[in-house]
Amino acid sequence: MKKTHIVILVLIAASIVVLISYTGDLTTYETISSAKQKEGKFVNLIAKVDKQQPVEYDAAKNPNYLTFTAVDTLGNSIKVVYHNNKPTDMEKSERLVLKGRVQGDHFDCKDILLKCPSKYKDDPNAAKNAVRNSGK
Repeated sequence: MKKTHIVILVLIAASIVVLISYTGDLTTYETISSAKQKEGKFVNLIAKVDKQQPVEYDAAKNPNYLTFTAVDTLGNSIKVVYHNNKPTDMEKSERLVLKGRVQGDHFDCKDILLKCPSKYKDDPNAAKNAVRNSGK
């Protein structure tokens, strides 16, 4: 074999290894029931704040402790414990992406991403105008 063939084979093998390593990082979103089945494993949970249940946060007493109840689209709920500052306007958010682990009876959250409501939700004409104007 020529040296160029060997180099090409090594590059192909390295590319395959890189592609395989990235497949483990693909993000999947879980429901509360599927997250409970994967207790202890890191998951991304899509839910919203249950406004019927209290949100416990006292910035003066402990600014790094927040608990609330999250509910998913299937109606399942779980208590969420977040050891960080409460995100601004969390209750107004349309959806939350909660990153963490189910630990017993609660979800130990490491990060919260807020999904804000669309600015075009109430005005479908605004969405059409935005699409037309983006092409100019």
